[in-house]
Amino acid sequence: MDTTFAPADILERADQPIGQIAVNLPGATAVFRRLKLDFCCGGQIALQQACDDKGLSVDAVLAELALLERPGNPVVPQAPAEMIDHILTRYHAVHREQLPELIRMARRVEAVHREHADVPTGLADHLEAMETELLDHMDKEEQVLFPLLRAGGRGMAAMPIGVMRAEHTSHGGQLERLMALAHDTTPPPGACNTWRALYAGIAQFSDDLVAHIHLENNRLFPPFEPVRTACC
Repeated sequence: MDTTFAPADILERADQPIGQIAVNLPGATAVFRRLKLDFCCGGQIALQQACDDKGLSVDAVLAELALLERPGNPVVPQAPAEMIDHILTRYHAVHREQLPELIRMARRVEAVHREHADVPTGLADHLEAMETELLDHMDKEEQVLFPLLRAGGRGMAAMPIGVMRAEHTSHGGQLERLMALAHDTTPPPGACNTWRALYAGIAQFSDDLVAHIHLENNRLFPPFEPVRTACC
């Protein structure tokens, strides 16, 4: 492995069990599944060994995994157009990647562990419903609202913003239901790596969606809405 420019934490990841990486790094399961690296039953093997066994370049796999890292407190641009660009890359694109993998893992957990007392029955269906509504919501923002905001259309933006705010409220209710179905993302004792990775991914998705809604509701939208005056 070429260690010339690799950060220490990435080098350490090569020696970590692949199942541990799957649980600790949301999104890693999609990479491992595509590369046919067994993170569930074979999850005790170090990533380096798993790659060697498959004839894969561990450097290439580590590079893919590094792209999944998300900064804890990213710098958010102040200008509306740049803030929209940030939302599109940090949240819209990420949600489109997150949900299909979460749905796939939820289906597997519900099927394989259907006799388990803590199996999250109905979780996959709820995630699919959330995906449908969120994709529709993001499409409306991308096709209608965001172009309007980029053009500075304050007078025309109030109504579509109102619709987006209402849908954000609905997303909040869906998140509450999601966390209830996922037992607040606390896996039961002895849960397999797929189950644990599913709950870790749901926790990340929940945090991302809350931050996404907060950014739009409290920073992007207000400058384009009518100023409310206090009643005497």
